[in-house]
Amino acid sequence: MTLFELTKKLIDIPSVTGSEREIVQFLFGELERRGFSVTKQLVEPGRENILATTEVKPQVILCTHLDTVPPHIPPKEDEQYIYGRGACDVKGLIAAMLFAGDRLLEMKIREFGFLFVVGEETDSLGAKKANEISPHPNFLINGEPTENKLGTGHKGIINLQLSTKGKAAHSSFPEMGESAIEKLLNALQSIREIDFGKDEILGKSTLNIGTIEGGTAFNVVPDKAQATLSIRNSVASEMIIQKINSVLNGAAEVKVLTQSEPQKLHTVPGFETTVLPFGTDIPHLQNFGKPLLIGPGSAKVAHADDERIEKNQLTEAVDIYVNLVKKLLAE
Repeated sequence: MTLFELTKKLIDIPSVTGSEREIVQFLFGELERRGFSVTKQLVEPGRENILATTEVKPQVILCTHLDTVPPHIPPKEDEQYIYGRGACDVKGLIAAMLFAGDRLLEMKIREFGFLFVVGEETDSLGAKKANEISPHPNFLINGEPTENKLGTGHKGIINLQLSTKGKAAHSSFPEMGESAIEKLLNALQSIREIDFGKDEILGKSTLNIGTIEGGTAFNVVPDKAQATLSIRNSVASEMIIQKINSVLNGAAEVKVLTQSEPQKLHTVPGFETTVLPFGTDIPHLQNFGKPLLIGPGSAKVAHADDERIEKNQLTEAVDIYVNLVKKLLAE
């Protein structure tokens, strides 16, 4: 397969978080066919990470995730782009990494390997488990869509669940009940008014209220309500969680679903750089050496209905990964 054919093949394999088994099987075969020693790591039933190395201890690991957000969108292409779910986040990157690996082997360079993990789009469970079996390389090149620019840093992420309880009553007698939804709305407004802080390099921390649900019917005072929030934090996560708990002061139950810290990343001279607003698996892969972050495609179209990757960037990424591995090995 060509680079573009492999990208489309990977997109064509559905791998929404929790359903990564088919793409694991496919990549296991692709890596074995290329001569790598490939091992699977059980993350939870039906879900596995892949670690692939040569006979030489890896000094550099090329890494990205296998899962995508829903729904699955099959591939299509035109002269400029390849479209489909995972095109830039991150099926195209997987293809570019594999082709870079082919070229490195042709150059008799063998001190590298691959790590492909599950679950990045939700709780980074795959990365957390992979950290336990690290071969302790010197460098980790993590792949996410950065428009082929080397990240100097990226924000962390805090996912929260907010819950409120009330008392059900007939809506014509609201004084007989207690609205959990009104409590939740007040709590959310209090959170929206918080200054979450900023970093000189990473900028402001940002808040997204992702989901709101509650109540049972339009004519019943709701006795329960819930919302999920995602904060892209440029400062320490504990500082932000403390602010939220302090402002709410028990007005809502706060459950931390996931949290990770903002990252300052390793860079290499000669590569264009950028600062990224999104989070990655990097905070959970501390046993894999100094982290770098780079990949083709734009995060602005990731998760979108028209998710796509530019073919020119995909081709350039192969050269970038090859040159980056060579420079890191020389370092």
